[in-house]
Amino acid sequence: MAVPRKRKSNRRRKNQRAHDNLTVTNSAACPNCGAAKLPHRVCRACGNYNGRTIIEVAAE
Repeated sequence: MAVPRKRKSNRRRKNQRAHDNLTVTNSAACPNCGAAKLPHRVCRACGNYNGRTIIEVAAE
C-alpha cells in the first residue's frame, strides 16, 4: 500500500481545500411575469421561455 513520505502540513491542506466553497447561482427576472428564474431555462411561474409559452402552468 502506498504511504506518503511526509504528511501535508496544516497550511497546505487548507490551501488545497480553499476552492471547495459553494458558489451562488445567478438568477434573472422573467421578462413576462418578473419572477426570479435561472438563465436559459423555462420560467416555473408562467411557463414562458424566449417569448413563447413552452409549458402550461395551472393557475392557483
